[in-house]
Amino acid sequence: MLVLAISPATIVLIVIAVILLVIVFSMLARQQSNKRLEDRFGPEYKRTVAATGDRAAAARELRDREKHRKRFERRDLDPALRNRYRERWRAIELRFIDEPAACVREADDLVTEVMTKRGYPIDEFDQRADDLSVDYPAVVENYRQAHRIANANERGTASTEELRKALVYYRSLFAELLNDADTRTQRLKETG
Repeated sequence: MLVLAISPATIVLIVIAVILLVIVFSMLARQQSNKRLEDRFGPEYKRTVAATGDRAAAARELRDREKHRKRFERRDLDPALRNRYRERWRAIELRFIDEPAACVREADDLVTEVMTKRGYPIDEFDQRADDLSVDYPAVVENYRQAHRIANANERGTASTEELRKALVYYRSLFAELLNDADTRTQRLKETG
């Protein structure tokens, strides 16, 4: 019978090598996960890293947002309802020159209404923005900016130019919320 004699020093080296491999694989997995989040969330990933001051904390927050978002089901809007919303939006834009403050309030209300119809909980603004960031990371910052301006509008401190920007910001999210079903239908037609 052959017996291998392994010295204690060799055992220590093997254990150290295994520990190092585990550490390297763990770091690679974390980097890959962070890269996936960065690709998925785009500018929202960078904003979250800046807000938390730490990539690991940002990654945890974004994963938590994804988990929260999975708790509710997004609904498509039927075409007739989407068209009614588009008409209401056009009416807001047409009146903006004469009533910018009122139109920004109406735009905020309309976006919130569409979010509700799409299945988003609308309890409080920060949670709404976090939920939207999962599905619309490219425009959620516009929503935050529009909301800041809308708050300034309520205090009477927003300029007409700021109100115009708010309307543009709201429009970017509004278009995304309405066009999801159109985009999916078009993709199905192109691939089907």
